[in-house]
Amino acid sequence: MYNVRMRDAIPTGLVRRLDALLLAVLLLARIRIDSLAEAAVLPLRQNDVARHPFLGQLLPARAMELLAQQQFVDPVGLLLIVLALGCLGAYLLVHEFVVSPRVSYRARLLLISAIILLTVFAPSLKLTLLRQGSGPASYCHDGGVIQTEATIAYLLAGRNPYVEDYLKTPMAEWGIGEFRTALYHYPYLPWTFLFSAPFKLIAERLIGWYDQRFVYLLLFAIALLLAADLARQPTARLLLVMLLGLNPLLGSDLIYGQNDSFVLAWLIVSLWLWARGQRSAAARGWTWGSAAAFGLACASKPTAWFLAPFYLLLLAGGDVADLWQRPVSWLRRVGLAFWPAMLALLAIVGPYLLWDPAAMFDDVWAWANGTSPTAYQIWGWGASNLLLATGQLPNRFVYWPFWIPQLVLGAPLLLLLVWRQARHNTLERALWGYGLFLLVFFYVSRFMNENYLGYILALLTLGALAETPSRHDDHAASVVGVG
Repeated sequence: MYNVRMRDAIPTGLVRRLDALLLAVLLLARIRIDSLAEAAVLPLRQNDVARHPFLGQLLPARAMELLAQQQFVDPVGLLLIVLALGCLGAYLLVHEFVVSPRVSYRARLLLISAIILLTVFAPSLKLTLLRQGSGPASYCHDGGVIQTEATIAYLLAGRNPYVEDYLKTPMAEWGIGEFRTALYHYPYLPWTFLFSAPFKLIAERLIGWYDQRFVYLLLFAIALLLAADLARQPTARLLLVMLLGLNPLLGSDLIYGQNDSFVLAWLIVSLWLWARGQRSAAARGWTWGSAAAFGLACASKPTAWFLAPFYLLLLAGGDVADLWQRPVSWLRRVGLAFWPAMLALLAIVGPYLLWDPAAMFDDVWAWANGTSPTAYQIWGWGASNLLLATGQLPNRFVYWPFWIPQLVLGAPLLLLLVWRQARHNTLERALWGYGLFLLVFFYVSRFMNENYLGYILALLTLGALAETPSRHDDHAASVVGVG
């Protein structure tokens, strides 16, 4: 008799080779996306690489000339692709022929790390070098790099980045005509430039110049190291590292300098500290550290705020039934654990809010909401395009109440997700719920840019592969030899 379970079962070969297959798909996607992006938006890169005092001297002149004949990719980028594909081949061979689980795991993790270095970190550093030789408005993202560097300059000069405009900064050279409304607004929160300022001072002292991507790359490396510790099984750790490190959209955004990796890193730090607390007999210190890191994430970008309902359930711990049976007791637990988050948030955001609340509100909220006189346009890949498709709007800058579909769809979804987590209060449910809520919320918002999707994919990756730890996890990992 035909067995329905056998029909629906996943093939054994796929289960055994899932990480190898996924790595191949991710690497090929990473290579193709980045090569197409460079060909489309960086037409001068071949000449700029050839004349760069460092990149142009990596190989003999004749070798650079021969490699440059493949116009689609510059010589340095081409060699990075070749090396990454070599690492992929090595990974497949190790996966197939190395018998020892410990040796196989460590070799595969090393090869994944090498691929991430070759396809994300090295291309990003290449663009920072090209930018240094070509001008501050080249080879980077406007808000994540150019504007954030300008806010650091304002900070060091004692000026308010939320009051100032950016007409006399390199931002004025970037963008498309009427859509450059960011010249009048800084839409991010202060921790982005406050944390980055010391790195700018150190870099300028040591090497004479600075690129904001230095901070993003450092935090992304830390995030990958800590995120791996949120998975309990070796294969899950490999999948988590490769899916985060080779995220097709997040990787490109990091290369060009968008700042989603910044807030993601602080959230991962927060969750890693919380997880350490679950494994420790002295959990309070870890929990307070987690809350402080969460507060810093919230002081970086409003995107982090939406994790709060899910995070508070995790942080409160104990009997989740107290939430509706003994709400005063539950709120007391939350308050005792969450106060470092509020303290960090107020310490970072408070001074700027007091300095000029109207200017900060206009930059961070009204600009994105469409109510500022120089608001951000209806843009991106979300459902707002369906509204444009009706032909009823006169232009992309007009106000439309997107808060209505966000409330109608978002509020019940948030309640349902929180209710489900309350029944089974785990890290994976918190992260998956956060990612799912953001997807729906941004889908019906004024704009859903592609970098939001990369960030959401990172959250769903964590939600699918991270697991709530126990105090026995460290011992189990050491027995397997992967701790």
